[in-house]
Amino acid sequence: MNAAVLIVDHGSRRPDADVTVRALTEMVRALLPSNTVVEYAHMEFAEPTIADGFRRCVDAGATTIIVHPLMLAPGQHATVDIPNLVAAAAEDHPGVRYRVTAPIGADAKLAQIVVERCLGELEF
Repeated sequence: MNAAVLIVDHGSRRPDADVTVRALTEMVRALLPSNTVVEYAHMEFAEPTIADGFRRCVDAGATTIIVHPLMLAPGQHATVDIPNLVAAAAEDHPGVRYRVTAPIGADAKLAQIVVERCLGELEF
């Protein structure tokens, strides 16, 4: 199996917003086995689109793509919009399997990040 991870954020009209998801993509890539394709895409407002990201994964040899909505809550975008856009992208690549993960949700690691950021701002 040639696996890929496609990280999908909401997207922004601000060009500098892309820097964050690109940096996170590089961090994820560094943590996974070297033969794992890791790409990113935006749900809307920016490129690469989900279709573009899916295609890049396939072009890199992926036969299975795990799509991760880079969102906190299981809202409309994470549970409906992104899965629908991924399904549409997959139609152009018969035989490629995919799965959309749950969003990040409430996670102790995320809580720790919030505490670290807030402690730096609080005066006791």
